[in-house]
Amino acid sequence: VLGCTAAEPTPEQTSDIDQAPPGFAVAGAVPCDPVGEVQFICDLVSPEDLAIIPDSEWVIASGAQEGGRIHLVHARDKTTTVLFPTAQPDERLDTTTYPTCPGPLEEEEAFRAHGLYLKPGDAVHTLYVVHHGTRESVEVFEVDAQATPPALTWVGCAPALSTLSLNSVVALPEGGFAATSGPTGDVWGWHTGAGWARIPGSADTAPNGLEISKDGRWMYIAGWSEEKLTRISRGQTPVQKDVIDLGFRPDNLRMSPDGSVILAAGHTDKDGRSITDPREPLRETSNVSTIDPDTLEIRRIFEHSAMDGFVASTTATQIGNELWLGSYRGDRIAYLPMPE
Repeated sequence: VLGCTAAEPTPEQTSDIDQAPPGFAVAGAVPCDPVGEVQFICDLVSPEDLAIIPDSEWVIASGAQEGGRIHLVHARDKTTTVLFPTAQPDERLDTTTYPTCPGPLEEEEAFRAHGLYLKPGDAVHTLYVVHHGTRESVEVFEVDAQATPPALTWVGCAPALSTLSLNSVVALPEGGFAATSGPTGDVWGWHTGAGWARIPGSADTAPNGLEISKDGRWMYIAGWSEEKLTRISRGQTPVQKDVIDLGFRPDNLRMSPDGSVILAAGHTDKDGRSITDPREPLRETSNVSTIDPDTLEIRRIFEHSAMDGFVASTTATQIGNELWLGSYRGDRIAYLPMPE
């Protein structure tokens, strides 16, 4: 399938700083004070996912609600700057790799960056961003790690099929990328020339978060609504499929720096039990577990009741000796000493 472009949604009205959609924290309404050993990096909009720039002190944060931005966060001093969109973004469309991309984004407040994945290079890395706004797409950027601070250049996109609503993304070792689609209940891969195709074995996985082994032989899918994780093989017929129960609704998945465990972040209700309707999203509990990518052994390392301004963790990643958490419904990143 070649470059089928999703129908463009009608942009929503810009959110006011003193308002928030139902179930979301009001930006700037809560002081940036610590809660016990949990500290915060504030003044963000829905930092749903985080990506580490390797061999540096920098982290990239998404902004998944309208008015969100791609932020650059300094891991040591905890300051933030906007990488995209800016008044004059660097843009260079790679028409060879992304021939169906209609061109750079022309939006400001409508921009929404959801899932992130950084594919390391020598000095220039590739950042894949699940984007909602004037188009549903995966947007692709080069990250120049030699610049101080690192610089972002937009280089292309892959508009989603009209049937897909994307969430998380990973780069594929052979080229291209894969992304989860909640409404269709599966994972889709994209390659230059071939376009989009469903990943074999990914159906009925309730997909939200996504991770992949370094060699590309295994894909890990967070089944948010069903409190499960599914591991599927790639390049193997028939597909090997393993499913485990996590005991909470997992959102994003992130491999640890040494590749020994996958960090899964997600939600339980205000009492630490499985979420049932009607939900109370602003009171949900944050959970983080480690998962052995080989044995699928699970260990819960963090559980915390709702904190004002930081609502239910959606991603967890280890940065040095700290555990960093993102939040879809909050206005801040949380960080704390890495649990033993």
